[in-house]
Amino acid sequence: MKQFVDLHIHTYHSDGVYAPSQLVAMAAEKGLKAIAIADHDSVSGVDEALEQGDRLGVEVIPAVELSIGFRDFHDIHLLGYYIDHKDKCFTAQLAEFRKARDRRGKAIVDKINSKLASERKACISYDELIDMAQESLSRLHIARLLVSKGLARHVQDAFNRYLHPCDVPKRYFPLQEALAEIARIGGVSVLAHPQSITDDRRVMNTLVREMKVMGLDGLEVFNNLCFKDDMIFLEGLCRELDLAMTGGSDFHGYEDDVQLGIGRGALAVAYHLLEPLKARTAQGRRSSVPAQRAEVT
Repeated sequence: MKQFVDLHIHTYHSDGVYAPSQLVAMAAEKGLKAIAIADHDSVSGVDEALEQGDRLGVEVIPAVELSIGFRDFHDIHLLGYYIDHKDKCFTAQLAEFRKARDRRGKAIVDKINSKLASERKACISYDELIDMAQESLSRLHIARLLVSKGLARHVQDAFNRYLHPCDVPKRYFPLQEALAEIARIGGVSVLAHPQSITDDRRVMNTLVREMKVMGLDGLEVFNNLCFKDDMIFLEGLCRELDLAMTGGSDFHGYEDDVQLGIGRGALAVAYHLLEPLKARTAQGRRSSVPAQRAEVT
C-alpha cells in the first residue's frame, strides 16, 4: 500500500485556521503517514503537533516557511525541514520578524481605514484583527476580516480593492542568510512553489542554479501551482542538480478548493520523498556562507 504525506501545512500560529493538534487529527483521518507544520515565521505550533502525532501515529516534521528577498525578486518562500525548532537564536529572529509583521499589519490597516473613510464605509478594528490572528498577523487575516464585515465579496476581492492598493513594504530574510540559518539549525532548505516566483522557465533555471550554489537543498516539485509539464521541468532540475523533491498542499483551512493531503484534488506526495531529506539531515550538510543582517525591501 502506497503511503502519502503533506509537507506544507499552516496552523493558526501563522495564517491558517486550525490548531496544530486538529491538523494532525485530520491527517490521521485521511491516512497520511507524515505531515510538516510549516508556519510563516513561527515554530510555536510544532510541539503541540509533535505530541498529537505521537498519540495518533502521524509522523510530524518540524518546519518553517520564511519570506525571502533575492536579487530583484521579493517574497520568495523558503521552507526549512527537520529544523531544531527550539534553537534560541533562531526563535529570537522569528520573534523579531513577527514584530515587523505586526507593525506592517497596523500600517496597512491604517491605510485601509483611510480608504474606507473616503468611501463613507465603516472602519475595521485593529484589536479585532489581532484576536483573529491569534499570534502572527498577515494580510490574509485583514482580507478575511474585510469579507466578514461585508466590505469585500471574497478574499481575492479584498486583496484587489484594499490590500494591494494599501500595501506596505515587507521585511524579508536575505536568501543567503536564510539558507545558512536553516543549515545551522540542522535543517534542509526547500524552495516553495517555485512557479510563484516566475513563469519564465529560463529565469527559473538560472535562479535555481544560483540558489543551489548558495546552499539550497530541494524544490517543492508537487504543489497547487503545478501542471504536469511544470512537474516534469522541476523534476528534471532536481535530478540534474542533485536537489531533493518535496510536495505539499499549502493548506490553510479557509480555501474552498484546497484540501489537506490532496490540494486541489490531484496532489499525491509519496512518503519515499522524505528519505532524501532525512539523508541530507543525517549528513549534517552545512552552508559555508556567512550570515548577513536581514533587510527591508
